[in-house]
Amino acid sequence: MIFTKKLFHHKRSLLFLSVLLSSPFVAHTQVLTIKQAINQATENYGTIKAKANYVGAAKLSVEQSKREYLPNLTISAQQDYGTVNGQNGPLFGFGGFGVASSGLPLDHQNWNAAFGALYLANLNWDFYTFGKVRERIKISKALLGQNENDLEQEQFQHQVRVASAYLNLLAAQRLTISQQRNLDRANTFRTTAVTRAINGLIPGVDSSFANAEVSNAKIALTKAHDFEQEQANRLTVLMGIVNAEFVLDSTFIKQIPASIFKPATSKEKEHPTLKFYQSRINASTEQAKYYRRMMYPNLSMFGIIQGRGSGFSAAYTQDQTAFTRNYGTGVTPTRGNYLVGIGVNWNLTSILRFSPQANSQKLVSEAMQNEYDLADQQIKAQIALADIKIKNAMDNYNEAPIQVKAASDAYLQKNTLYNNGLATIVEVTQTLYALNRAETDRDIIYNNVWQALLMKAAASGDINIFLNEVQ
Repeated sequence: MIFTKKLFHHKRSLLFLSVLLSSPFVAHTQVLTIKQAINQATENYGTIKAKANYVGAAKLSVEQSKREYLPNLTISAQQDYGTVNGQNGPLFGFGGFGVASSGLPLDHQNWNAAFGALYLANLNWDFYTFGKVRERIKISKALLGQNENDLEQEQFQHQVRVASAYLNLLAAQRLTISQQRNLDRANTFRTTAVTRAINGLIPGVDSSFANAEVSNAKIALTKAHDFEQEQANRLTVLMGIVNAEFVLDSTFIKQIPASIFKPATSKEKEHPTLKFYQSRINASTEQAKYYRRMMYPNLSMFGIIQGRGSGFSAAYTQDQTAFTRNYGTGVTPTRGNYLVGIGVNWNLTSILRFSPQANSQKLVSEAMQNEYDLADQQIKAQIALADIKIKNAMDNYNEAPIQVKAASDAYLQKNTLYNNGLATIVEVTQTLYALNRAETDRDIIYNNVWQALLMKAAASGDINIFLNEVQ
């Protein structure tokens, strides 16, 4: 009954509402459970999708870092046509535009040209880097862990946000129903007052007063509708869908969750937020280690094999006609060389450059540790506050039925007395206010019990504390 009224809250006619309630469409309307809302929100929300892609990118970065161990293997082939005039003297190929022509330095220029070729394979491997590559891999893994924990804590926080928005919308719908009931009572009372005023049994001003109460009840109902729409809009945004009418499940909120009386605890370092902060510290620590490794040298092995062809003959030194312009002869390799070796490469100024950077990163790690400690303190404070909220919510939950019954009895009594001319309209409206306030408080209090349990789950870092209580 509650949910179908929510679907048609914009209908003010009670007669039309009754027809809608009896229609087959309403009878088969699908109810959105809180678990379905959370699952749909986790799948659709843009921020979660983005952070999932960051995790995928981080995994590929780890794979790329592991491949840093591979040696550099370069192959090259070129075939050229040109002259080979040489000259004694210094030369610098500024900007890479120097010509690598080699030949006899003659006393005159000539334009003898032939084909030539160079085939090259170069292997260069930094086989020992004093831990640089290993630290790069550790940094990549630490950043992957940071992104994974960031995704986990975002999913957890979003689940809490969606559950809270669901409860808020549920409370708003129940408040709308309470205001509709208040309007029904005001209408009934106005009908009685107007009839008695027409018959001269009460002053005419009573009917005017009753009309004012109906108007006030309509305004309260409109405000309730407005608040309900705001909460529905917030839930649609969190679920990553377009605006929709929600039929929510209120069955679970009519009972007290069994785990409400269990003390709220947090598993040490297992809270998603703390895990994320710790992963940031781990990544920063590995980054500082990497900067320190950058101060050390590299030990390298290298090997080169090359073949070279030329259209210029070995006799070209004595006879400048000893060359051919034949393409096949010029590009066919006739000479070969190889070279293998081992070397060390150490930029001594890297000690001066990376030492401040390593110390700076160390301070960054200490700052992140301070943020972790603050987050830990806040979570412990939330756990303590959650227990207090639960106690207060349960105290109010036990008082709510008493208040509603007392207000209902008072309204019934004053309304009966008024109909018999033994009470004034002011006394009746006062009890009407009290009954409306009691029903509103009851709706909010019932919802607050579950909100307190949700707060307990959020503080403990385990959403299942809340979800396990939901049917």
